Amino acid sequence: MTDTTARGDALASRQPASPPRATRRDPLRAWRIAGLALPFAALVLLEVVVRRGWLPDHLVPAPSEILDTLARMGVTRVARHVGASTLRVAAGFAAGAGLALVVGAAMGLSRRIDALFEPTFQALRAIPSLAWVPVLLLWLGIDEAPKITLIAIGAFFPVHLAVVAGIRDVDRKLVELGAVYRLGPLALFRRILLPAALPQIVTGLRTGLSLAWMFMVAAELIAATRGLGFLLSDGRETGRPDLVFGAILLLALLGKLTDGAMRRIESRWLGWRDAFDSASREGRK
Repeated sequence: MTDTTARGDALASRQPASPPRATRRDPLRAWRIAGLALPFAALVLLEVVVRRGWLPDHLVPAPSEILDTLARMGVTRVARHVGASTLRVAAGFAAGAGLALVVGAAMGLSRRIDALFEPTFQALRAIPSLAWVPVLLLWLGIDEAPKITLIAIGAFFPVHLAVVAGIRDVDRKLVELGAVYRLGPLALFRRILLPAALPQIVTGLRTGLSLAWMFMVAAELIAATRGLGFLLSDGRETGRPDLVFGAILLLALLGKLTDGAMRRIESRWLGWRDAFDSASREGRK
């Protein structure tokens, strides 16, 4: 017994010790920091260019002048315009994307429904956003309804296309596997079709949200008295480029914040994906 124990101890001593667990390191950390610093560097460069007179300030004001204009407007007034635009985008995006999810799922699951509605949707998708403005004014007046409807139109089509394409691109073998396990239509959609199509659907939602902000500017040209689109129009009519670029700056910040929120939702919903990760591959080089 003693000899067996001694041999076991000697064998264990000859085995290499397990390597320490490597700390997880983001290979793109420096690039991410540079990406955050890039717009600030561009603003500093623009400040220098305008202050030195290389670029006329009546065309592009200095960033400090833009910030001064927003500061003189006051937090309450800026928040009122930002809140009005955000509420319109939220309502229009929810209505347009929600309808697109239902209609797109029906068209993706049924070839007959797709054949019935696809020609109409192709024609409607080709209509420019501003062409809807006089129609919506005639139908819905000048209150909030035409603004939210126009934003919903902008959010509808990219989400609709993503849902249809996502369902159609599901691997046929997965559907056959569901048939082998005798899944019903609802279970097949919930357990196979929806998870497989979710990456494209989330991409469509992000695109639809971006278009919702773009259509919001056109929507707020419809007799609006509040909102970032109204600030753009007011700055143009009064010849104030600082106000125009201030509204553009706020639009860029809001678009970035909402898209960042969608990216976080995407990472939570699609954390199960075994996708190609170029960052990890570059980190191993």
